[in-house]
Amino acid sequence: MTAPRTEFIDTDPHGAAGRRARRGFLRDPLALTGLILVAFTLLVAFVGPMVAPFAIDEAAGAPFAPPGGESPLGTDFMGQDVLSRLLHGGSSVVWSSLVAALIGVIFGAALGMIAGFRRGWLDEVLMRLSDVLLSLPTIVFVLLFVSGLGRSLWLLTLLIGISHIPQVARVIRGATVEVAGREFVEQAQAVGASWPRILTVQIAPNIMSTIAVEFGIRVVWSIVAMASLSMIGQGIAPPAADWGLMVNENRTGLTFQPTAVLAPVVMIAIYALGTNLLAEAYGRRVATKEGRR
Repeated sequence: MTAPRTEFIDTDPHGAAGRRARRGFLRDPLALTGLILVAFTLLVAFVGPMVAPFAIDEAAGAPFAPPGGESPLGTDFMGQDVLSRLLHGGSSVVWSSLVAALIGVIFGAALGMIAGFRRGWLDEVLMRLSDVLLSLPTIVFVLLFVSGLGRSLWLLTLLIGISHIPQVARVIRGATVEVAGREFVEQAQAVGASWPRILTVQIAPNIMSTIAVEFGIRVVWSIVAMASLSMIGQGIAPPAADWGLMVNENRTGLTFQPTAVLAPVVMIAIYALGTNLLAEAYGRRVATKEGRR
């Protein structure tokens, strides 16, 4: 005799919050502002190189020449056009920050969800490992490896991404513990749902607001980390164009040719602010939808 098949509802109404959040998302002034800032950054980063008036290493005048003529933002310490290097230097910042944030959030969220749901010795081991990584500041962690392995863009991106994992894991673990105690999760366990299925179907959709905000934070921290490494001479090696590298290269001319430093600083700030606003708006919208249920 075949046992009757037991069915259960895979998702709680909260799980649809992410889909509902996308409706009317751009009506939020915070989201719209963030989207405009990020779109502007992407335009500069990926269309900029095609319209740059000079090549990345082409001389355009005397070193630290003021804005004017063919160089509306002046020249840098080597006489290269600041505008052209600004337009060429955005893609590495955008790609590296997004990839590093994805590495941190994907692996950190997975570990945090497993630790928060399974608890016990597994939770203890994962959290102790995260404590070890958290004891090292991001810059120090990256420098430990860069000193022996070189400073390629992909290595820097990978190391920054790995440094995000323990922070993300701790935040997501806390959110998972809260959701794991809800009735719909207990019902899924009662009918024999596997823990991977519960994590992906019941819990993950209900912590999307936390994940979204955490992703925005990690993008911003990736930007800051990459720029900081470039500013101390441990980021991307010249003659590559990079906004953080531009700040480091031209800091000696700040008093008489400030645009060579201020232009990349402004672009870094625009990108970081826009990303943070987008993530915050999305997370707030999902959280609001969840709170109404």
